[in-house]
Amino acid sequence: MIKPRGRRIGLIRLSAIGDVCHAVATVQALQRHAPEDDITWIIGRTEAALVSDLPGITFIVFDKKQGLTAFRNVLNEIAEPFDVLLHMQVSLRANILAAVVPAKAKLGFPKHLSKELHGMVVNRRVPMPETPHVLEGFQHFAYALDVPTFAPTWSIPISEADQAWVRERLTAQKPYVVIAPSASNAERNWLVDRYAALANHLQYRGYNVVLTASPAPSEVALAQQITALAGSNIINLAGQTTLKQLLAVVADATLVVAPDSGTAHMAVTQNTPVIGLYAHSNPNRTGPYRFQFLTIDAYQKNLQHLFSNSAKSNKWGVRLKGAHLMEDIALSEVIAKADEVLSEAPNPSDHNS
Repeated sequence: MIKPRGRRIGLIRLSAIGDVCHAVATVQALQRHAPEDDITWIIGRTEAALVSDLPGITFIVFDKKQGLTAFRNVLNEIAEPFDVLLHMQVSLRANILAAVVPAKAKLGFPKHLSKELHGMVVNRRVPMPETPHVLEGFQHFAYALDVPTFAPTWSIPISEADQAWVRERLTAQKPYVVIAPSASNAERNWLVDRYAALANHLQYRGYNVVLTASPAPSEVALAQQITALAGSNIINLAGQTTLKQLLAVVADATLVVAPDSGTAHMAVTQNTPVIGLYAHSNPNRTGPYRFQFLTIDAYQKNLQHLFSNSAKSNKWGVRLKGAHLMEDIALSEVIAKADEVLSEAPNPSDHNS
């Protein structure tokens, strides 16, 4: 049967990992609603490694390291103008890209959620609430294309090879908790001694503890510091996983504990509970979706302390800066929240019975 011709839909969401995870839910809702549409996603090179095998989507990789060549390469892969371009990013680089990508209609964010000349490169603004979670903002792009209201779901392929890689390294009888200690900015990391104490507590409860991180030297070093300080048999996978292998790791975890990071949002796509540790960014905007009720939120307190009654404190999603803000997240808070989640999980001693 010949597939009926639908709309040619382009989508720009280059980065970051967490935002790409949010975007997947919207893209797959579009596919379910109108499977005849052709969707092309322009995406960053790193992020493509996680989702470029999503079925039914054409991916064009934008490699920012190539400079101007990256823009030319994208244009060379677009055979004809899109009917609709969903411009789902407000960074200057993404806005420049949206300006040159040919499309009959270019949909973007409303004024109160825009910056970096976003409004100049779109010809239709998508109505959104004043204070949406990032994922909910993305949903409104689908609603603008007549997709009915939907609850976000995800289906990101994990190969048998990646699942086998995890089984080879995590074959112990006990279930495990993932601690992903690193955020993209080091000041958003929790304290080393508190991570180590949490790991010891989790092991006392009968769980293995798995550390994950990117190959960045600072992230690998942080994981090594936690392992040394904990003095227990932590499984340190920092710097050893591909994004797909990391997805397989969090998919089988009982719980993930992480600051504002891609790993936290990857866990959400696998329906793995996440305790988010937030002091610099608003968890109501960027917290692990579905699991915001588990978040330890030091952001609201710090927002009021730093800005008091200034107008900036009323700007949705304002990021805070400060090397000591994460100190406001107490070890006891995180342990209590972890115990709450684990009390509803199967007993580790019953894992192989």
